[in-house]
Amino acid sequence: MTKTNMQKKYLAFLLIFFCLTLNAQSITGFKPENVQKQLDLEAAFDSKISTANLDSWMKKMAARPHYVGTEYGKELAEWMLKEFKSWGYDAKIETYQVLFPYPKIRVLELTEPTTYKAKLKAVPVEGDIYTEQGEELLPSYNAFSSDGEVEAELVFVNYGIPADYEALDKLGIDVKGKIVIAKYYGSWRGIKPKLAAEKGAIGCIIYSDPKDDGYVPGDVYPKGPFKNKTGVQRGSVMDMPLYPGDVLTPGYGATPEADRLDRKDAPTITKIPVLPISYEDALPLLEALGGPVAPGSWRGGLPITYHIGPGPAKVHLKLEFYWQLKPAYNVIATLTGSEFPDEWVLRGNHHDAWVHGAADPVSGMVALMEEARAVGELAKKGQRPRRTLVYCAWDAEEPGLIGSTEWVENHKGELQKKAVAYINTDGNGRGFFNAGGSHTLQTVVSEVADVVTDPQKGVSIKERKIARDRVNGGEDKFELYALGSGSDYTPFIQHAGIASLNLGFGGENAGGEYHTIYDTYSHYKRFKDPEFAYGTALSKTAGRIVLRLANADVLPFNFDPLRETIATYLEEVMNLCESMRKEVEKHNKLVEENAFYLAADPTKPFIKPKKKENIPYLDFTPIQNSMIHLGATIAKFDAIDLNSLPANELEALNKQLMHSELALTNASGLPRRSWYKHQIYAPGFYTGYGVKTLPGVREAIEQEEWQEAQEQIKILAQTLNKFDDHIESLCSIPTKN
Repeated sequence: MTKTNMQKKYLAFLLIFFCLTLNAQSITGFKPENVQKQLDLEAAFDSKISTANLDSWMKKMAARPHYVGTEYGKELAEWMLKEFKSWGYDAKIETYQVLFPYPKIRVLELTEPTTYKAKLKAVPVEGDIYTEQGEELLPSYNAFSSDGEVEAELVFVNYGIPADYEALDKLGIDVKGKIVIAKYYGSWRGIKPKLAAEKGAIGCIIYSDPKDDGYVPGDVYPKGPFKNKTGVQRGSVMDMPLYPGDVLTPGYGATPEADRLDRKDAPTITKIPVLPISYEDALPLLEALGGPVAPGSWRGGLPITYHIGPGPAKVHLKLEFYWQLKPAYNVIATLTGSEFPDEWVLRGNHHDAWVHGAADPVSGMVALMEEARAVGELAKKGQRPRRTLVYCAWDAEEPGLIGSTEWVENHKGELQKKAVAYINTDGNGRGFFNAGGSHTLQTVVSEVADVVTDPQKGVSIKERKIARDRVNGGEDKFELYALGSGSDYTPFIQHAGIASLNLGFGGENAGGEYHTIYDTYSHYKRFKDPEFAYGTALSKTAGRIVLRLANADVLPFNFDPLRETIATYLEEVMNLCESMRKEVEKHNKLVEENAFYLAADPTKPFIKPKKKENIPYLDFTPIQNSMIHLGATIAKFDAIDLNSLPANELEALNKQLMHSELALTNASGLPRRSWYKHQIYAPGFYTGYGVKTLPGVREAIEQEEWQEAQEQIKILAQTLNKFDDHIESLCSIPTKN
């Protein structure tokens, strides 16, 4: 046999092996005979993704500011509408009338012991024409701050989170009647004025410290990506842990004819005026503070000794806003399914920005558009998805998830009947795959992450993510993180009870452009994802998930990852109780032995701590019993050969699977915030974006509301029993016929 013939036979063998390997592949939710068809579809989808489109579309969308109510925002919505229609979608714009405050007066002055008037203005940078658009740039402010004029002594409160106020209490420092200055980070920005007001403060200033967001982590813009001395992070301070969306229409859509609260009665507007400033403007204020030196962990990167106050620094703060209803333009593009038109797979990203918004949100928006274009092309060629796809470009996300929330509230009944899942993206950049969401969808996300290639390393995005997690001390497995808030998935999962995901890449695109005038096309092209390699990776990842949900024979919900995750959360909560109990016992013993006094520096203020109430023992057995029964029911469901079910039974099963996430909600919602219905995931009352798992139980324990904690244990157990009943009903479908 010649060498050439041997090579030919070897290649033929490899081809056969490759084909057999492909045929041997399985995809959760697909019958064996349909797997290859789906893989071929995904390969065709991949081939249509164009990096050039992402680049040109970002250049267009980020060319000018397009915050809520701008003409350019409307122009972009109409442009996207036209594009979706050209790709074969039945598209429309749904408009809501929402309250949007625009700054009218912004004054911040140091009045004692010296004087300084804050500039409150970011400067253009050389080489970035977008930063030179003058009056068109939105002034720096915090949306949904109250109007107000106050003057008082200043107090530095670190990040302005509960632990910081506990530290102030130990120092005998009270912020009542004072104006506080807090650093960005540590928690969501809206928590800082909320907590300050609860502590009696009359005003709040938030600044970006260079240690967190400036010259300490790296070179500042334009030399490097980090925040320069005049950069200011805009952002909403709406009390979203109560409810997101339009502040005047809680729980229902902000249609033109909707009843609206009087603005003075809107509970999510701050109780005190709040203003964000640059670290250039913060320096004179902090430098003028006296009082105790701040703890080491509080000190930032400014060239001063950080003091807490109060005084002798005294500041004057005056804020006034235009409070107007503005149109929010949601673009809704529908591709009707070929077999199951009343089963909807929803995909969304917002299009509004605080200024240009190249990274946030345009990088995610253009990835969604390219994904939708490729799917539309395939549909035109006869490869229409079996289920209906709904692509959504949300407006008014930045001021408080308003566009998506109003749409969900307005269509809640229909969504709870027809929605399979919602897949969200937002800003995107270079680095690692990050995925959070409903743990019933963990398997489908994991399988897709196995077949999408990381553009820098050439391995799967799943392998690279796990490698990073292991290096950082994590486990050797793929897991979804739990969703709190901060983007448009919130109303879907936490209010309407629809299984949701939030996807994106990042971790190697750090910078300080967030919500500043520097979040431009120029900045993105230099520092974020210059070749849009991770933009195309996002299109391919989200697109595959969408197509698998749309075409699956059996909707790929896997209940066991959810059960395992809830068990982990339960263990965390029980350990929290025990650690709190031990901490209280230790504290009380130290008080009894006068140890705090003996350990204190006699030259510094000392407030003798009081004994704390002992932590009672909570009865977690209702949840534990529910979990045992749930495990047995899930095992029963997993034992069913779903692929062998006839078409009518599969259809009935899928109709019920769609409603699985809804079974994890409670109609009464969480204590003091009934808008949030989900009993497994919610944003924390004092964390904002940050998630609280088993929120009703966990937050009652953290706030030492012991009777409420026991009540929430009962409610959670009832919710798990309802979920168990739902899965039991799934098990009975094959036997009904």
